[in-house]
Amino acid sequence: MTLTHDEIVALPKVLLHDHLDGGLRPETLIELAAEIGHELPTTNPEELARTFAENANSGDLVRYLEAFAHTTAVMQSEANLRRVAREAVVDLAADGVIYAELRYAPEQHVSGGLDLQEVVEAVQAGIEEGIAEAAEAGHGIRAAALLDAMRHLDRSAEIAALAIVNRDRCCVGFDIAGPELGFPASNHAPAFAALRAAHMPVTIHAGEADGVDSVSDALFHGARRLGHGVRIHEDIDGFDGDEPVLGVVARHALDQQIPLECCPTSNVQTAAAPSIEDHPMHALRDLGFAVTVNTDNRLVSGVSMSGEFGVLVEAGWTKEDLLEATLAAAWGAFLPYEERGDLAELILEGFGIEL
Repeated sequence: MTLTHDEIVALPKVLLHDHLDGGLRPETLIELAAEIGHELPTTNPEELARTFAENANSGDLVRYLEAFAHTTAVMQSEANLRRVAREAVVDLAADGVIYAELRYAPEQHVSGGLDLQEVVEAVQAGIEEGIAEAAEAGHGIRAAALLDAMRHLDRSAEIAALAIVNRDRCCVGFDIAGPELGFPASNHAPAFAALRAAHMPVTIHAGEADGVDSVSDALFHGARRLGHGVRIHEDIDGFDGDEPVLGVVARHALDQQIPLECCPTSNVQTAAAPSIEDHPMHALRDLGFAVTVNTDNRLVSGVSMSGEFGVLVEAGWTKEDLLEATLAAAWGAFLPYEERGDLAELILEGFGIEL
């Protein structure tokens, strides 16, 4: 039975891969840009959202990345960071998300005079305000921050230390983002060594713009999850066939149930997948990989969690498939074991499974 839009929105969702600077409300971006005199392609909210989505779907990476120059431009003050984080949490809660990890790169938000710690505190304040506002609207959500270092730059050790210092208050993990091809995780080995020594959870963008070697490198440096990870299928002989043979990297990811932070629409836009219908995540799910569903960049890609669930349903996913992916996300969340169990119980209840 096909799920309706309202039924999909009502389902509890877990979001592990969502970039804060990729998910602003278009109205907010327009308002904040006007305050600082930053020029946007248009000041009509619908047109702006459509422009970003068209750029994302153009197949032109330069056009896709244009949006981030606009969004980060307005995210350089304490007040603006708080607002963006608060609205992100409120919007996700209204879409049925009950747990979200919002990732951002503190080093991209210091041009207005904030230091790295002030950036972290501003985002955390916004997250807490968003949780409270969502609760007032009748939407329960838990949200946390995940700090990115830019993989083509040289501040990863500093950002890793920042994540470790803030782990007890707000930061649940660390990631490296930015251009994957040509900038392997091994370039940031000292940061990952420090994170391992502190037992800090790590997810690494890998298997999106580069292949199996990038995934292998990420796993070697301690990734507990893979950001996107979809190109791990390149390590499977006979993928989509009757008797696929897994390579060493794919076998490790399967056996250890390393969550793949798949972002269906974004993966198509960045050519990590040919289409939603032919996305590798379908076959990876069938092989038993820990496939999860994520948004990546809600504004830039023109998506929502419910929308991503919807396109997967159109591609043949059942309610049971969505439940499996949501539970995989819950167990892959950077939360204590007991709290992941509580999250899984909420999901089962929300999907109508009697405990």
